Amino acid sequence: MTPGLNAVPGIVAVTLVTVATLAIGTWGLRFSRTTSDFFVASRTVRPRLNASAIGGEYLSAASFLGIAGLVLTFGADMIWYPVGWTAGYLVLLVLVAAPLRRSGAYTLPDFAEARLGSRSVRAVCSLIVVAVGWLYLLPQFQGAGLTLRTAIGAPTWLGPVIVALVVLANVSSGGMRSITFVQAFQYWLKLTALLVPAAVLLVVWAGDRATTGPHGQPADWSVPLAPGGPQGLYVTYSLIVATFLGTMGLPHVVVRFYTNPDGRAARRTTLVVLGLLGIFYVLPPVYGALGRIYAPELAASGRSDALVLELPRLMVPGLAGELLAGLVTAGAFAAFLSTSSGLTIAVAGVLSQDLTGRTYGGFRLRGVTAFRLGAVLAVLVPGLAALAAPDLGVARAVGLAFAVAASTFCPLLLLGIWWRGLTDAGAIAGLFAGGLGSGAAVGWTLLSRSTTGWTAALLEQPAAWSVPLAFVTMVLVSRLTRSRVPAHTGRFMVRLHTPEALELDRG
Repeated sequence: MTPGLNAVPGIVAVTLVTVATLAIGTWGLRFSRTTSDFFVASRTVRPRLNASAIGGEYLSAASFLGIAGLVLTFGADMIWYPVGWTAGYLVLLVLVAAPLRRSGAYTLPDFAEARLGSRSVRAVCSLIVVAVGWLYLLPQFQGAGLTLRTAIGAPTWLGPVIVALVVLANVSSGGMRSITFVQAFQYWLKLTALLVPAAVLLVVWAGDRATTGPHGQPADWSVPLAPGGPQGLYVTYSLIVATFLGTMGLPHVVVRFYTNPDGRAARRTTLVVLGLLGIFYVLPPVYGALGRIYAPELAASGRSDALVLELPRLMVPGLAGELLAGLVTAGAFAAFLSTSSGLTIAVAGVLSQDLTGRTYGGFRLRGVTAFRLGAVLAVLVPGLAALAAPDLGVARAVGLAFAVAASTFCPLLLLGIWWRGLTDAGAIAGLFAGGLGSGAAVGWTLLSRSTTGWTAALLEQPAAWSVPLAFVTMVLVSRLTRSRVPAHTGRFMVRLHTPEALELDRG
């Protein structure tokens, strides 16, 4: 089979996923009629559909490609990533999901302003939402470029361009209502795209009875997360803190709970999401484990993120391997499209609220028009950064976004929902402390590769110190500014914690 023919399954897979995504998004247009449809699907999305959509947007490039690459390179300790990403939804279920839905907010900045009665807090939250969204979008575009380069030999820039255009077409035309159907479809496509090839590859492995790595030596399954000793232990715990607590601060995750009809539906949605994520995350480590036997050279050459895409061809020769590779390529492209769509909606929703009502060259922007302009800005900046940024592992980049989210919105949400004493001054101080601390670490990680030892460990995984710093700062400053506790705090807390059924009974 010639190289040109080898690329055919990948081209067909990417084309079919793109066409199906646009077709489902177009079909969903008939349900998008109002501004509320664009922002939160008029709060009518039922738990099972919403859970599938959350699974579609949450399982990103890091989940589909990055986990297997990390297991290939560093061993079984990397399974902390999927464990943490799944457990983050358990924390969200217990502490945040229902109260956040009852708040009636559209976005995280909306919640912050309603809870603390401060436009300044809202402005800071808006900046952080945009920063986290862009940081999370960057690896989606990088992963798309990697996938097309591996599958069909396309130039690296083509993947980000295709993803950006498809996402803009869907998001701008139908908003949240339309994209919900797209993301639900893409979850089940991603699950199938990993499950079917994994089953075939396990059968091949069982027939080979291969249990050793290169040159016949036993495969090492417990390489530490970092270079041994207390630094490795610190990095492990810091990763756990970031993944467990960062989920609730991701703007594209939180905005999904505003689409549920009520708090009870939000909890049911989260419970179903836990099951969907648990099923999916069984699969990437299988690829990583098989890669340690059949493709160890990918780790040595720095191409571990391509393992999921290349393993079917390496283990199953001929047409069958090409077809399996095409299916995996389809799933990977669906991952970039669905996560990018969710992030674009979250960032566009925040940007549009700052753009709405303003006049530009005599033209006054309004709800949907401002939303569409916000969507363009949401994809343009990370898309350009993906073309110019240095090569960065997709799971590593997503991990940095989790660290920033855990260091900012996690303290704000938990204290805002469960502590009456939070003030606007305390919230702003804590957001700056956690945001600047984790943000500086992200900047260092993206730009520097020379430092080793404890400095590298503390900056590459900042959550273990930046999250407590944000919590302590919020509490201490709030204690010092007790007089700034909003007068409506009591009523708002009752609203957050009163079940809708009880409200109806009282009515």
